Amino acid sequence: MSDRDLQLGPSAVAVAKAAMTRTRSLVWRTRGANAAPGVRILFYHRITDEPDSLAVKPDAFRRQVEYLASQGFRIVDVPEAARLAAAGDTGRVVGMSFDDGYRDVVENGAEVLAEHDAKVTIFVVPGVVDGTARFTWYDRQPPVLGWEEIAELDRDSPFRFEAHTVTHPNLLALPEDEARSEIARSREQVAERLGRAVEAFCYPAGLYTPRERGLVAEAGFTAAVTCDPGANGPHTDALLLHRTAVELRDGLVDFAAKVAGAHDMPLPLRSAYRRLRYGRDAG
Repeated sequence: MSDRDLQLGPSAVAVAKAAMTRTRSLVWRTRGANAAPGVRILFYHRITDEPDSLAVKPDAFRRQVEYLASQGFRIVDVPEAARLAAAGDTGRVVGMSFDDGYRDVVENGAEVLAEHDAKVTIFVVPGVVDGTARFTWYDRQPPVLGWEEIAELDRDSPFRFEAHTVTHPNLLALPEDEARSEIARSREQVAERLGRAVEAFCYPAGLYTPRERGLVAEAGFTAAVTCDPGANGPHTDALLLHRTAVELRDGLVDFAAKVAGAHDMPLPLRSAYRRLRYGRDAG
């Protein structure tokens, strides 16, 4: 699921999705699962107690990170996860990323991540950081990190920053030249602020077709993430990496099941829902 998919509030769809997730998790706990080997990348948006379906609560996030540590997992950022997957290193490692660059991720996640020597990726949107664009799914947008904070954190913290387009549009709805600009300029702008090369890209809302994948390659990215769940290995396209969403209603059993691969297959009707929401097949 993507940010817009998740920002549904306590709707019947969200409740039904949580119920299907829990059922699958309980089946995994009872029977086990023959999951494909590979590196799984988890993704989040916010860490806060505020009422937001895009958030996980700070206490829940701490339990999740501590669970990974207790199971011997090393938490790595997206570029490192991509390199390990390509090399076939499917040991006790999990990738972790956060979309959009909300300040509460640092405020409520930095301490526990640092305690466990984690490195994670935050995908930022330069136009939103600058204040020239906004996340349209919020009536009142939560605070995002500023450039000075981003540059400082990138140098010395659990967080590394990568690109997520300039304004977070639906790339599929743009003419090719505009989509190319959104992708390439985001890499250039983040790199300029950080003083280093930017390696990874995140497709807004997880939407892509061969055109978008080609534009990401053209821009010089070496890794890009979708919102499609699953494991990543030597045969995974590095510009279409799988990620698994961690959601507000996930209990620890759901989190453990996702890490173990029990949720590698999308939930039923996901494709139909996305066609209805976005108007065409994507991702």
